Amino acid sequence: MQNIYQLFTTMDTAFQKYKLMKKIIVTLLGVTLITTSALAQQSREDSLNREAAKTEIWEPKPTKVEPGKTPSDAPSDAIVLYNGKNLDAWHRLGGGKAGWKIEKDGTLTVVKGSGAIETNMPFGSCQLHIEWRSPAEIKQSGQYRANSGVFFMGKYEIQILDSYTNQTYVNGQAGALYKQHIPLVNATKKPGEWQTYDIIFTAPQFYADGKVQVPGRFTVLHNGVLIQNNVDIKGTIQWVGPAVYEAHPAKLPFYLQDHDLDGGSPVSFKNIWIRPLD
Repeated sequence: MQNIYQLFTTMDTAFQKYKLMKKIIVTLLGVTLITTSALAQQSREDSLNREAAKTEIWEPKPTKVEPGKTPSDAPSDAIVLYNGKNLDAWHRLGGGKAGWKIEKDGTLTVVKGSGAIETNMPFGSCQLHIEWRSPAEIKQSGQYRANSGVFFMGKYEIQILDSYTNQTYVNGQAGALYKQHIPLVNATKKPGEWQTYDIIFTAPQFYADGKVQVPGRFTVLHNGVLIQNNVDIKGTIQWVGPAVYEAHPAKLPFYLQDHDLDGGSPVSFKNIWIRPLD
């Protein structure tokens, strides 16, 4: 009996060792599988990172620009053309001193018959911010109600007009690329309220023989609303007849229009700044 007891004891010990060994083996297999899976996952991630790196561009780094505190304020790389203090950046179109009136609050107002005002500096492709206001008192209608315009390079006009419940031809209302592109929507505020244009202008390019190589383009936001979406410029604006391109230098001044036929409703301006993009 003692021998049988010793035999069972030996067998039980062996069985316990077997169970322990099995646990160890299962554990090792689990660890191995986890490690193998982790290594495979890491390998795949490394491979993807290598492939992704092939399309990463690290240079040149964009220049740091400090935005204005408000949308009206010029960013750090902008050229301020009117800050409510003087007209040093402007002259009368055709020569002479700019004749528009600077009000006590710094607002710049068209003086009828004094002529358009033109920038002293020439510009090509650019981002322009300009704020304008039509008079609160309505005196006329159609194209005679607070009419002005921004003439890029002296040739391509984004129309300024009181278009709040004012009937006129739609390719001549506020925000139109005059006689070329109708605004997507009418975002005009009531007369007497300040309005903003944020305009991206891409200047046209010409071949040596004067033919158009790349047409110019406009994107315009009126009071923060997109109204012209990268539209093509068909040529120098015309009141009568189709627009036709005329070759010109890569940079030219732009001017603000004294329409003269504004019906006694002169337009006012403030916060004009520009960022050259070429």
